[in-house]
Amino acid sequence: MAHREYGKLDSLVAGGDLDAIIAEQLTKTYKNGARALNGVSFRVKQGEIYGLLGPNGAGKSTTVRILSTLSRPDSGTATVAGHDILRDPAGVRNAIGYVAQASGVDKHATGRENLTLQGQLQRVPANRLRRRVDELLEWVNLTDVANRLVQTYSGGMKRRLDIAMGLVHDPKVIFLDEPTTGLDPETRAVLWQDLLRLRSERNLAVILTTHYLEEADHLCDRLAIVDHGQVVVEGTPAELKAQIQGDTVALDIEGSADLAVRILGSLDGVLDVMLDGTAVLVRVTQGATAIPPIVSALERAGVELNAVTLSRPSLDDVYLYHTGRRFGSSGEPLSVDSRLAGAGKGSRA
Repeated sequence: MAHREYGKLDSLVAGGDLDAIIAEQLTKTYKNGARALNGVSFRVKQGEIYGLLGPNGAGKSTTVRILSTLSRPDSGTATVAGHDILRDPAGVRNAIGYVAQASGVDKHATGRENLTLQGQLQRVPANRLRRRVDELLEWVNLTDVANRLVQTYSGGMKRRLDIAMGLVHDPKVIFLDEPTTGLDPETRAVLWQDLLRLRSERNLAVILTTHYLEEADHLCDRLAIVDHGQVVVEGTPAELKAQIQGDTVALDIEGSADLAVRILGSLDGVLDVMLDGTAVLVRVTQGATAIPPIVSALERAGVELNAVTLSRPSLDDVYLYHTGRRFGSSGEPLSVDSRLAGAGKGSRA
């Protein structure tokens, strides 16, 4: 995959849009020898939600920690809101909000007290702070519970307070590290609407790390898939899914799937066949018309099917396409033998 070239870091305007973040070839190796980042590069525009999508350990949080000046890179350069992360870390910190994966609220204080203290730490002038706290409490829909101890809040309410604390000093950029981890689906969906409002109402650059595929698809204007400390591909969710030709037919096979892989690779309309654990994944040009001949071919060979599932291209397919693994899997990439049934029938876009 060709590396994108960004030019000089002091050029903050690309295509007429202000770049809130420019990262170039960031690397980081920890003392235990683990290579966390291996040349991470990307740009984020002002008013954009940019996602870093990948499983735990991919390098997402390390990237955020470096860009927010909580950690130093071994090499590479970056600017955030026009401030160099190495030459002007104080300028970076003044320009950003940071919401860590673990909640930073004091559960023994009220919501209002948490916000007030955070504003004082950020040196928000006293004559502005009270008005700012009231505004943010209303914005995150916590006005009615502002004077209650945070230990009485639900998980979603605590997370909204975390976000408000990251906004108290009116930053230009906010980093959200796995903001919905641990929330139930309904609460997560409500929080999504708040995150979308950060862009539409406040014109913030939002850097979102997540391992939820649906979340990245729903929220992000653009995203980068991060794997083993590298950006393997980036684009809008629609652009990334458009790279995947056809549909995917997932087959739950009784017994060994090797015979099914060999049979299906010779069928017309089959672009690729691969094993995902015990399942056989068949990428086809048209799912609806491909399923009958697939089922017939397996029946003639005496292969017993437990279930057949048809799906349109998803970010999970994009991740598999670029890494050889299903999203979140800790296993090894698919072997050449597992993919050879598709050789010559289709190529990567």
